[in-house]
Amino acid sequence: MAGEAVPISSSAIRLDADALNAFMTDAFPHSAPGSRGTVVSAAPGHIQARMEPTELALRPGGLISGPTQMGFADMAAYALVLAHIGPVAMAVTSALNYQFLRPCRPGPLFADATMLRLGKRLAVMDVRIWTDDPDKPVGQANVTYAIP
Repeated sequence: MAGEAVPISSSAIRLDADALNAFMTDAFPHSAPGSRGTVVSAAPGHIQARMEPTELALRPGGLISGPTQMGFADMAAYALVLAHIGPVAMAVTSALNYQFLRPCRPGPLFADATMLRLGKRLAVMDVRIWTDDPDKPVGQANVTYAIP
């Protein structure tokens, strides 16, 4: 029926990886390209992302900083929410709990974000961050987004 809202669902996506990356570029025009990471793939209930941290992301000791890792996990969660609800810029983080599991050595970072629950007002996700081995994550985040 015309004008009827299509319900959101974790079994279908509304934005693919290219559309998500284009949205991020438009929504965050003052960020350097790639500074937040890039969505590599999007599927129902799951996205993968990649980030190439620069030297600015390193902390003393030559490791990738905690804020860089948490920001990347948040971007992956945001992209996962948007993949399912469409381009809703005002979906916002309401909780992010990050566990540092291993030292995060310099190099490409990867994120696997999985939807745990998608409701009308809240989305809850699991995000695993890894470097060279997906079976040895460097960090894990539980992220909740409020949906307007």
